[in-house]
Amino acid sequence: PVLLRDDEDTFKILIATDIHLGYLEKDPVRGNDTFVTFNEILDHAQKNEVDFALLGGDLFHENKPSRKTVHSCLESLRKYCMGDRPVQFEILSDQAVNFHYSKFPWVNYQDGNLNISLPVFSIHGNHDDPTGADALCALDILSCAGLLNHFGRSASVEKIDISPILLRKGRTKIALYGLGAIPDERLYRMFVNKQVTMLRPKEDEDSWFNLFVLHQNRSKHGATNYIPEQFLDDFINLVVWGHEHECKIAPSQNEQQRFYVSQPGSSVVTSLSPGEAVKKHIGLLHVKGKKMKMQKIALETVRTFYMEDIVLADHPDLFNPDNPKVTQAIQAFCMEKVELMLDNAERERLGNPRQPEKPLIRLRVDYTGGFEPFSVHRFSQKYMDRVANPKDIIHFFRHREQKEKNDSDLNFGKLVSRPASEGMTLRVEDLVKQYFQTAEKKVQLSLLTERGMGEAVQEFVDKEEKDAIEELVKFQLEKTQRFLKERRTDAEEEKIDEEVRKFRESRKKNTEEEDEEVREAMTRARAHRSEDAVLVAASSDEELMDTGMKGIGDSDDGLPATPSRGRGRARGRARGARGQNSTARGSYQRGRGSTSQESATSSRTYKPVSVPAKNVSIMD
Repeated sequence: PVLLRDDEDTFKILIATDIHLGYLEKDPVRGNDTFVTFNEILDHAQKNEVDFALLGGDLFHENKPSRKTVHSCLESLRKYCMGDRPVQFEILSDQAVNFHYSKFPWVNYQDGNLNISLPVFSIHGNHDDPTGADALCALDILSCAGLLNHFGRSASVEKIDISPILLRKGRTKIALYGLGAIPDERLYRMFVNKQVTMLRPKEDEDSWFNLFVLHQNRSKHGATNYIPEQFLDDFINLVVWGHEHECKIAPSQNEQQRFYVSQPGSSVVTSLSPGEAVKKHIGLLHVKGKKMKMQKIALETVRTFYMEDIVLADHPDLFNPDNPKVTQAIQAFCMEKVELMLDNAERERLGNPRQPEKPLIRLRVDYTGGFEPFSVHRFSQKYMDRVANPKDIIHFFRHREQKEKNDSDLNFGKLVSRPASEGMTLRVEDLVKQYFQTAEKKVQLSLLTERGMGEAVQEFVDKEEKDAIEELVKFQLEKTQRFLKERRTDAEEEKIDEEVRKFRESRKKNTEEEDEEVREAMTRARAHRSEDAVLVAASSDEELMDTGMKGIGDSDDGLPATPSRGRGRARGRARGARGQNSTARGSYQRGRGSTSQESATSSRTYKPVSVPAKNVSIMD
């Protein structure tokens, strides 16, 4: 990196990632943090008169962001990105290829109906990735509204061709490559199988500055649950790495591939871990010819976060586990530490009035060695008015004292006992797999596969796909039945069991076929959800006109307005509530010739809806 002057050949690009709009939006203290910082980021872009802003994924925290979050985001983009300032660079590549999945496949500032002064380019992250039958994500809404350019979305899951957006300003040419978040194991396998290709411009390919933005695990979270830097092509000049929240924005060179990597980190603290305690920055990247300079800009509106570790066994002079008053001594010591951190936070805030008043404080206490933890709840009461996270200031943990096993054995006791930042992050799929691998013979899976089950459970939890598990079970069952029919297996239980076992083993070996299976089952689940939403909407619209109820699409809290399968309940308008006082919600509702008592615990009213006979419960 060298010093560059601003001129007609210099690109100025604002770089940020992992903004997580809507994180803890219902928290009375921290609810607006993400929106305030997003405005600060866009304000920096406007004041520095950048050519464009580049975001590295996870603009939204939730896959289905709430109405408030989407509204705040649109408000900020409209405020800072529209105006008369001319855009100084041109696009040379075929935009129909760069934005092929959009109904408006061209960059927003070239749209004659829009007046854009600050173009924003963004890939999607793992939080706001495309889901559902139409494979839409929250960024597609912003893109359709003309406020943002969503790129880096791969059309195929078998093969990825990354086609760059080619930009030119004066004599400087940038090839902007983007790859939205893909499950790490799948992308790892695709790189190994040479199924990822980065296309290069035909004309004098060496004159381009190659900039690549991606959103994947950079640190190792398991054998293939990350993307090693050496997988990336060596013709790249700079990689902007999203997803990792620790700010390492100063470009560091990869010795092997010779490219530079910049990791901007998140602009909001979403976990109380050491990486998040590093001061948050965004970057101002200058590119002229093939030279670059990254200027760090400290974010001033980020809530300060202080963190400290205490190992009680390291202070034998202060704490003796046999002393009956040792717990009070530990509590007093912790209070002293918290007060110190609060003093530091107060001092830092004096120099920056834009910083939120209450800091985040985390004290991790290792109580290995016969100590007892004190009541965290009582401790937190003392700091309700001074700390933004009073309920989780203290985190007690201890290391299990057991013989070290071979590194290749996953030791879950050890992983769980460590603070989240030190151990590997446990994921749903890993837990499902681990459970079945270590389970007794009689409760092991004999027909379904652990991988398929893990994916289905993750889809059910993360993406709220209610039918994911049921569809996977049905799909794998049908496939096994077809296999047995084709083999014309004798109708003896032992022979059938043996054939099923062989079939399952062969499928486990063919990971690509299994991936295809899981995808097919998930697509079915989404298609069913769409059918049922239509069915429920039709049945409720026919019979109901009660404006006092929340409609099918009115789920403001991010809950999907779909029937909960197999339980005979559905979200939507409750039938037969016409002409009744709204206070009757949640108690008795008069239907046509029937009475149904609903749970009064919820403010919404649920009522059985006629769902097709195919909805057998998951237990069946």
